[in-house]
Amino acid sequence: MFQDFNFKLVVVEKLMYGDRTLTPAFDIAEALPAADPWQYAYDRGLAYQVLPEARAYFTALEIAPDLLATVEELVLDGGLTVYQHCAPVWDGEDDLFDVGSLADLPLLPNLRRVLGSEFLSGSLQAELTSRGIEAD
Repeated sequence: MFQDFNFKLVVVEKLMYGDRTLTPAFDIAEALPAADPWQYAYDRGLAYQVLPEARAYFTALEIAPDLLATVEELVLDGGLTVYQHCAPVWDGEDDLFDVGSLADLPLLPNLRRVLGSEFLSGSLQAELTSRGIEAD
């Protein structure tokens, strides 16, 4: 359904960790054989990367169109909870979670505003504006 994994994560943040309407909430600690996600990532050379377990979960996660229709606002920020569950060892200082495409916008028919749009490229900011979506 989603073409841009990182855009999907922003939507998941809103629905799963913000609105709590997409359930159950994913917890990376529950998906790993080790209790400490930080240690797990370091021991396997996965620091500053999306853990395979998280990528598989979020890639396969289906979100019903009626739930997607509830999204009116998205927030782009390096401190999103979903990022902590994807890459427990990540400091926000690289492009790991940069949104590269807005091809998935049609999935969100009621999206009206994107906060933190300065994290998008100029062309993506312009695309939001051209679609009548407020880019703050």
